[in-house]
Amino acid sequence: MCPKYLKKAIMILLLLSQAGCANLLPRSKAVTESPWEEYEAAKASYDSITIGKTTVEDLQKIGFDIKSSPNIKILNYLDIAAMLQGMPSKDLDPGLQACLKARSDCRAYVFEPKRSYSKRVGNFWLDIFNFKRRTHETGWRFKALVVFVNHHVAYKLSSGEPKIDQMTDQVNPLGPFQAPADIFTKALF
Repeated sequence: MCPKYLKKAIMILLLLSQAGCANLLPRSKAVTESPWEEYEAAKASYDSITIGKTTVEDLQKIGFDIKSSPNIKILNYLDIAAMLQGMPSKDLDPGLQACLKARSDCRAYVFEPKRSYSKRVGNFWLDIFNFKRRTHETGWRFKALVVFVNHHVAYKLSSGEPKIDQMTDQVNPLGPFQAPADIFTKALF
């Protein structure tokens, strides 16, 4: 009976060695669905928004759909006022001033499309036994704030990260015993 299990164990080890240990490390992908595959495409759509002219329908045509875009934030004038708290109204953009004056006729939308890929790289054995974990993250993030007064864009603002390329190293000198040590120290403090 033992030779049968020994043969299976040897076969599994041979298969693992053929696949390459690095392929066994975890990978993840985080995508906020949007019509854009790249940062530049999202930015180009945003740049086509014209203050005083673009409507909600126009916004939908260029990819910023307030009805079906995932992870959209809808803000009212009180949310905007809270963000602007402490700024003198004379220093505000005219579109934001119009928004605060319009009150219930003002609404804003925050769009945050992104594509993020995370992959653990490095030594399989150091990673699996929790001694050293190295993670490589790539992708992009875009954020757009679009403020409407009545039915036209009154203000817009964007920010983002066109190219994410980040390496994170986590070193645990105690390896597989690190987690229990962390639990013990947290229990004491």
